[in-house]
Amino acid sequence: MSLDALLVAELLLLGCAVGFLAGLLGVGGGMLLVPFITLIVSSRGVETGLAVKMAIATSMATILFTSLSSVRAHHRRGAVRWDLVRQVAPGIVAGGLLAGAGAFSLLKGHWLGLFFGVFIAFMATQMLLARPPKPAHRLPGAAGRTAMGGAIGFVSGLVGAGGAFMSVPWMTRGNVPIHQAVGTSAALGFPIALANTAGYVIAGWSLPATLPGAVGYLFLPALLVVSLASVVTAPLGARVSHAMDVRQLKRVFALMLYGLATYMLIKAWRG
Repeated sequence: MSLDALLVAELLLLGCAVGFLAGLLGVGGGMLLVPFITLIVSSRGVETGLAVKMAIATSMATILFTSLSSVRAHHRRGAVRWDLVRQVAPGIVAGGLLAGAGAFSLLKGHWLGLFFGVFIAFMATQMLLARPPKPAHRLPGAAGRTAMGGAIGFVSGLVGAGGAFMSVPWMTRGNVPIHQAVGTSAALGFPIALANTAGYVIAGWSLPATLPGAVGYLFLPALLVVSLASVVTAPLGARVSHAMDVRQLKRVFALMLYGLATYMLIKAWRG
């Protein structure tokens, strides 16, 4: 099967949409990338369970590129708590490697698909409710922060996400100002992506290539095209977000997430 122009066009459109929506609504690209890459890959003959794994791994790998520009922007505004990054990152690396090289390869693809479907349904509900977390206490000490990093890295590796869905609420409940929580979470996205991607490569090293450009669980054409397109369109989405009220758009997006969650649950159940 050749890497045809239609596939490149599909990936380019997906990358543009993901980047724009990420900039506009402040959502992680994995919630869109995983369902659509699953659809694209499985429509080309890849077994459903493996297609889900390839989508999750490829989605995570894109964060290696997209997180860098985000971190730079937040750092310029003084919104990154580098002391927290240094304490949380070791746990993230350990948890990410454990997920990517261990649990990811051991779990059946349909179980990962079911888990991802439940995950994005939960995120859609959070978006609809729009309840900001209430500060309740201070963050734990260094050991507790490293342990939390392990949990964030592990769970992120199973869903192909950058970890903000866990790290931002955790930090804001610990009385970290929201802009610092978001900026610090962006900085944590790179070690999450690096550790998990390394784990996926290790786990899938011996797998035969299922599609042109596939290396184990990574679908390199999707990684390249989606990353380039999303980096270009994310700043445009961010500029548009400052010129309009996105609260209604977030509600519409949440309803779309319910549709994607339903697709993933049905796909995984049948697979």
